[in-house]
Amino acid sequence: MLTALHIENFALIDRLDLQLQPGLNVLTGETGAGKSIILDALDAVLGGKASQRLIRTGTPRALIEATFTLTPAITQWLEHNKIQIEADQLVCSRELTAGRGAIRSRSRLNGVLVNKPQVETLRQLLLEITAQGQTLQVGSPDLQREWLDSFGGQKLLAQRQAVAQAYEAAAQARQALERRRKAEQDRLEQLDLFEHQARELNGVNLTTPDEMDLLEQEQQRLSHSVELQQQSYQVYQILYENDAGTGAEACSDLLGKAEAILSDMLRYDPEVGPILSMVSEALSQVEEAGRQINVYGENIEADPQRLEEVEQRIRQLKSLCRKYGRSLGELIEYRDEIQGSLDLMNGDGQSLEALENAYEAHRKVLDQACGQLLELRKRAAKTLETKLVAELKPLAMDRVQFKADLRAVEPTVMGTERVQFLFSPNPGEPLQPLAETASGGEMSRFLLALKACFSDTDLGSTLVFDEIDVGVSGRVAQAIAEKLYQLGRQHQVLCVTHQPMVAAMADAHFRVGKHLTDEAEKLPAKRRKSRAKSAEEGAVATAEEVRTVVRVVPLNQDERREELAQLAGGHSHQESLSFAEALLSQAAGIRQQM
Repeated sequence: MLTALHIENFALIDRLDLQLQPGLNVLTGETGAGKSIILDALDAVLGGKASQRLIRTGTPRALIEATFTLTPAITQWLEHNKIQIEADQLVCSRELTAGRGAIRSRSRLNGVLVNKPQVETLRQLLLEITAQGQTLQVGSPDLQREWLDSFGGQKLLAQRQAVAQAYEAAAQARQALERRRKAEQDRLEQLDLFEHQARELNGVNLTTPDEMDLLEQEQQRLSHSVELQQQSYQVYQILYENDAGTGAEACSDLLGKAEAILSDMLRYDPEVGPILSMVSEALSQVEEAGRQINVYGENIEADPQRLEEVEQRIRQLKSLCRKYGRSLGELIEYRDEIQGSLDLMNGDGQSLEALENAYEAHRKVLDQACGQLLELRKRAAKTLETKLVAELKPLAMDRVQFKADLRAVEPTVMGTERVQFLFSPNPGEPLQPLAETASGGEMSRFLLALKACFSDTDLGSTLVFDEIDVGVSGRVAQAIAEKLYQLGRQHQVLCVTHQPMVAAMADAHFRVGKHLTDEAEKLPAKRRKSRAKSAEEGAVATAEEVRTVVRVVPLNQDERREELAQLAGGHSHQESLSFAEALLSQAAGIRQQM
C-alpha cells in the first residue's frame, strides 16, 4: 500500500507531501488542475519515462519519494536483491537532474542505488495504473495473453515456464541440426580444397609460431661462423690472455696489477677497501667472461649442410605464408581450423541422423508441454469469461458477451496459442476484437471489471485509475463507484475522477488545484524589504515573480460537501449542496450494506 508521496520541483509542483489512506482514495478538481501530474510522478518514481519538462522551470533538480508498506512478496524481493529493510517500509525515490540537453536520473530503494530494470521488476508488486486511454494497449494479443495467464494462477505460469524451457531446448537442437545440414551441403564444395590444404600444411610439419625467427637466427650464426670465431678469439685476448705480440696487456692483467696496488694501499688507509672490493669483483667477472668466450669460440664450427637445410626451410615457410596471406602463427591456426572442418564434414561427432533424432525428441517434449499449457489456458479462459461477464452485469452491461479466443499458431516460447479478447456489448451483434468494438465508456467498465477479476491476487498492491469513469453517468457512474469501493476492500485504490458519485464513495478525498504564488516570498529578508519598498512606490509584481503551483488538500466532511457540489453543478449553489449531501448520505448507506 502507498502510504506517502513526497514531490519536489516536479512539473508545476514546487513541494507536496501527500498522506494516503487504505481503501478508496479519490483526487478531484477542475480539468487541467494538475491531477495527472500526481500520477506522472507516481509513474516516474517507479521507472517511467523522464524528460526535461518534468523538472520545474528554474530549478536544477526534481525529487519524488513514494513510501509503501511491506508485503511478503516485496520483502522477499528486497532480501533477494540485498536491500536493507528499514522501519517495515519501502521508500522508493528518484532524483532527476537537468543537464545540457539531457536529463540525469538516479533511483534508490531504501537509500540504495538501483538500476531501471530492478525498479521495473519491483513495480509489478507495488502499483498498477489503469487509464481509459489504454484502448490500443488492451488490443495487444501479448497483453491479453499475459492477463489470461496471470488469471490462470501459479500452475499455469509454471507450465508456461516449462514450455519456455522445452522450446529453448528444441530450438538449440534445431540449430545444431541446421548447422549439420548446412555443413553437409557445403561438404562436397569444400572437401577437395580443405583436403589439399590440410595435406600441404600437415606435410610441412608446422610446429611453433616463432620457428621462422629461430631459423633466421640460426642462419645468421652459420653464415658468419668464421667471423664469430675470429672475433671471439680477439675478445679472449683483450680480456684474459694477450699473445698477439703488440705489447699491450690483457684486461685481467691490468686489473690484477690494480688489485695488488690497492692491497698495498689498504695497509695504510682502510678507506680504499670498498674500491679494492669493486676491482677484485671486476677481475673475477673479466676472467669468467674470458673463459666463457674462449669456450664459445672453440664450439663454433662451419656447417654448410646445416646452413643449406635452414635456408631451404626458411624459403618453404615464406612461400606458404605468401600463398595463404597469413603469418606463420596465423597459418598454424588456419591448419587447425580446416582440420576441424574436415572432421565435421567427414562425420566426426554427431551424425546427421543422430541430430535429427535428438531434435524430434525435443520437439515431442515441446508439443506435450504446449498441449498441457493449452488445456490450462482453456480452463482459465472459461473461468475468466464467466467471471468477467458477472463483474460487468452490475455495471449496466447485463447483456454483454465476452470470449477469450485461443487461436493456434506455430510453437513459440509462450506456447501455441494467440489470445484475443472478443467482445459484444449489444445482443444480436457478433463477437469482435475488444479494441475495435468497445466505446470509451464500455472500455472503462471493461477495464474496471477486469481488475475486479484479479482482486483475489496480489493483495496489498495499489490500483490507480485515471479518469476511468469518463463518458458515463447516472446509474453506470454509481455502479462504477460501488465497484471501485469494493476493490478498495482488498486493495488500496487511487482514483482520479470527475464523477461526484465516485467521489462520494471515497474513504479519503483530496482536492487538486492550481494556485498563483509570489516567488518573492521565498527571497531573503533583505530582498523582500527592497521589494516591499518598491511596492509602496507603485511598482507591481513582474510575471517572473508570479508562479503557478499545484496544491493537493485533504478534505473534511464539510469540504467534501462543497467539492461534490462543485462537481455536480446545479441551478443554484444551495441545490448543489443539497445534492452533495444526498450523495454522501447515499454513499454511507451503500458502504454500510457492502
